[in-house]
Amino acid sequence: MTHVIDAAGLVKRYGAVTALAGLDLGVEEATILALLGPNGAGKTTAVSILATLLEPDAGTATIAGADVMREPGEVRKRIGLSGQFAAVDEHLTGFENLDMIGRLYRMKRDPSRRRARELLDRFDLTDAADRPVKTYSGGMRRRLDLAGALVAEPPVLFLDEPTAGLDPRSRSELWDIIRELVARGTTVLLTTQYLEEADNLADGIMVIDHGREIARGTSDQLKTMVGGERIEVTVGDPADAPAARRVLVEVAVGEVRIDDRGRTVTAPISGGAPVLTRALRDLDAEGIGIRDVGLRRPTLDDVFLSLTGHVAEHADDVRDDGSPAEVKADR
Repeated sequence: MTHVIDAAGLVKRYGAVTALAGLDLGVEEATILALLGPNGAGKTTAVSILATLLEPDAGTATIAGADVMREPGEVRKRIGLSGQFAAVDEHLTGFENLDMIGRLYRMKRDPSRRRARELLDRFDLTDAADRPVKTYSGGMRRRLDLAGALVAEPPVLFLDEPTAGLDPRSRSELWDIIRELVARGTTVLLTTQYLEEADNLADGIMVIDHGREIARGTSDQLKTMVGGERIEVTVGDPADAPAARRVLVEVAVGEVRIDDRGRTVTAPISGGAPVLTRALRDLDAEGIGIRDVGLRRPTLDDVFLSLTGHVAEHADDVRDDGSPAEVKADR
């Protein structure tokens, strides 16, 4: 199987801190691989190496056939990078930002301007094209930053926390743009702390911690790893929770838990809706008042917690990964 993005044994150390400890990854053409992991897991370090911004201490990597270490110039021709913070000049207009990037790619004047206008239209920024970027909203700046990564029409795109800090509407709009890019053939490596983002966008997910892969698969495959279905019952009166637990123990295939508030009882099951129906009959027979009940599947939050031992941090909580202060913080 040929990967457009291919890395093997990537190692990066900062003194006594190991940011990457032999990471392997591969991304097929026109797909999205999401890197998930807690703060300091090594996600941004991996992207920085693949984008030729850092040199690894060991390992190999190629991007669209170009060797990252031996041919960094060729790699840069084949990639676009949108980082954790919008890398745009707020004193220039949106058009001027994109035109400047085109000229840095050594595009001639007219093609550079045409490309800038095309991207402004594609990212719904035409009305703001001639306004200084300092007047843009956060979502507009993010769209402009992503447009800048696409000026040279790269086949590979690195998105490092692309929707950090955006409101839900802006995030959804950016997801639509990313899906459109992949549908047109772009290959994407995405780092994110928004588990919903990985669930919605990624063809494959790699969970990393302490610079190592700890799980890989599709969203459904990872969810299956932490268990199957579960019944969640929220009782009206916390005093009924122990009785509800006793009922659910009869249908459960694992430990039945009561949450810290003493209202929600969760039971792992196998058998789906028929088991839920039986449980509801038994709860009713015991006279237990139910406020809410549902048959749930594991979420990526469950996967993240199970595999890393951490809850997912908010994407806005930027922490250092142990690297020197001048190196961009990993998340």
